[in-house]
Amino acid sequence: MKIIEYEDKYLEDVKDLLVQLEEYIISIDKDELDRLHPEYRDKMAILDLEKVKNNNGKCYIAFQNSKAIGLIMGCIFPYDENDYLDYKCPKRGEIIELIVSKNVRNKGIGNMLISELEKYFTAVGCEYILVDVFAYNDNAIKFYDKNGYHFRMHTKIKKIS
Repeated sequence: MKIIEYEDKYLEDVKDLLVQLEEYIISIDKDELDRLHPEYRDKMAILDLEKVKNNNGKCYIAFQNSKAIGLIMGCIFPYDENDYLDYKCPKRGEIIELIVSKNVRNKGIGNMLISELEKYFTAVGCEYILVDVFAYNDNAIKFYDKNGYHFRMHTKIKKIS
């Protein structure tokens, strides 16, 4: 197994992995709000990779026997005026995507991917890393807890119709 930084030749692999992630999120979404839009596969990877490119980010892909089995993407988003008014504003990274293929989970691949991104964030002077975790994704919550992450905010939702 090896982890490499994204190159354009891996775009189809990224698309496939993001579809796997979205299908998993749909399968655990108790609110039934998520969907796999017909254009998701072709557009989401491009949007995410543009975010990475435009926000001092990185995308790493895990390969096993020439097959992409996981990926992580992270960015360093600029602060806006609200951030400056509200926070001390240390430089922070943000994980925007993390997926490990179902058949190879619990083999340390997610840990290796997150470690690679954390090394990058550390090297460029980030003091914190943020990640949004889908509330129904118990596996991801446990994974991040084991990797030293904790909740700072909770988002609540209520159906009104």
